Amino acid sequence: MKKSLLALAAMTAFTGAASAQSSVTLFGIVDVSARNISAGGKSQQQLATDGYNSSRLGFRGVEDLGGGMRALFWYEGSISADTGTSAGQTWQRRQTVALAGGFGEIRAGRDYTPSFWNSTVFDPFGTNGVGSFLNVVNTNLGTGATTYVRANNSIGYFLPGGLGGLYGQAMIAAGEGLVTNDYKGFRLGYAAGPMNVAFSWGKTDTTTIGAYKHTSLAGSYKLGAPTIMAQYNKVDTTGRGQKTTLIGLSYPMGAGEIRASYVKADSTGALAANDATQTAFGYVHNMSKRTALYGTYSTISNKGGSTSVTGGGLAATAGGSAKGYEVGVRHSF
Repeated sequence: MKKSLLALAAMTAFTGAASAQSSVTLFGIVDVSARNISAGGKSQQQLATDGYNSSRLGFRGVEDLGGGMRALFWYEGSISADTGTSAGQTWQRRQTVALAGGFGEIRAGRDYTPSFWNSTVFDPFGTNGVGSFLNVVNTNLGTGATTYVRANNSIGYFLPGGLGGLYGQAMIAAGEGLVTNDYKGFRLGYAAGPMNVAFSWGKTDTTTIGAYKHTSLAGSYKLGAPTIMAQYNKVDTTGRGQKTTLIGLSYPMGAGEIRASYVKADSTGALAANDATQTAFGYVHNMSKRTALYGTYSTISNKGGSTSVTGGGLAATAGGSAKGYEVGVRHSF
């Protein structure tokens, strides 16, 4: 939602910051759902958030520097509408400053890692809610790595548009002080017509059992109305790893959309017996461009020592099953 510079400055008291911008946007998403999770022989009802999109509040702005160059900033944090408190790391969904032009974009701060993008862009559920691909993913393999989704202290480069469908991103990120989690990675893709395919790789250095590496090949193809998605991910470190395969579908129907996915996770090495599969179905009904109602149902079948669940709040029995369903509303502004 666009705000005049004077109104934004008065409302937020960011007078100095706002007045230096050519334009500033206040934006956000509020997503709340009624959710039921079953695992380990127990069932739990929740008023949850982020079933369709991640709830957030943020400010972003751009200044025209002339000659086709722009300065940009992005300041975004998580919110929890069920409790009214911040979620996760306060104001640490994304905080970046950037310079952009015909050369592309150079961005610095806390941001999504290139290796995560293939996991979320090519997941029909956008890695949100009880149908998220991440429900069965081992995001650190015991290494302590915290960079599967985002990285602190990062410097990233994005290719410019107009390259005939080619797009890409590279990032390096340093750990904080003596803490590990130094990250390096890239993503390269091609999108033209109904096809979109991308490859990504990332590595996080740790001081535990070894570096955490994430490799992904993913794509989508639009067959008229429906879009088919598929991805293959491999994460590994010294003596252990996991391979996950996803096949998904997004099918728009009028004001609604059907979503479905099947995910198979196979562990290797020391975790070889800890496998899991997840099947998810969902429907989204768009009441307007900003407001949507949605419902999702998913089931997980664990093997060996796997304890994957469809949401927080319960612990699954090793090798047991889990399921979850939710209905909710998402409003963006």
